Amino acid sequence: MAPIAQTSAAQDAPASRRVVVLGDSLSAGYGLAQGTGWVALLDKRLKERKVDYSVANASISGDTTAGGRSRLPAVLTREKPAIVVLELGANDALRGLSLASSEANLKAMIEASQATGAKVLLVGMRIPPNYGPDYGERFFAMFGKLAQQYKLPLVPFLLDGVVQHPDWFQEDRIHPIAQAQPTILDNVWPKLEPLLKR
Repeated sequence: MAPIAQTSAAQDAPASRRVVVLGDSLSAGYGLAQGTGWVALLDKRLKERKVDYSVANASISGDTTAGGRSRLPAVLTREKPAIVVLELGANDALRGLSLASSEANLKAMIEASQATGAKVLLVGMRIPPNYGPDYGERFFAMFGKLAQQYKLPLVPFLLDGVVQHPDWFQEDRIHPIAQAQPTILDNVWPKLEPLLKR
């Protein structure tokens, strides 16, 4: 059991005012110093602007839509979020997994979140062109299709404004460095902020 002194603001905040980010390494802060990823910067922004929401980061590096789908029920029970930011799918595409399966998993996560009364923000992704233009375009279009079907706000491409800076990536050429994280947050914020005000 954690000492009382280590209790986070997120644990103290009312559960109904929680934002949960369910994502992969791009949201988990892979390769970054603690507190420098975009989700940590979001928490900091909410505090600075005195927005009465806390952030719970339920992201795991390497996670797929199938992994997120299996983890989500426990996350929803534990966090009771008002908003779920769904940032999954990149690892499915990088592994060449079935788009039909990815879409089915995302649908299940959207519906499970909405069933608890949570609002969902869907985060879109693009993959490198070497996976083939047809697969890549269908993957990208999947997010817009789901956002339209479920009437969700959509961040079209999480790394917009980042991929244009090759020097903003770690040596693996996949994961952005700390310098890129404010841009990532600024991609998410315009779609998230209206949900905070409802």
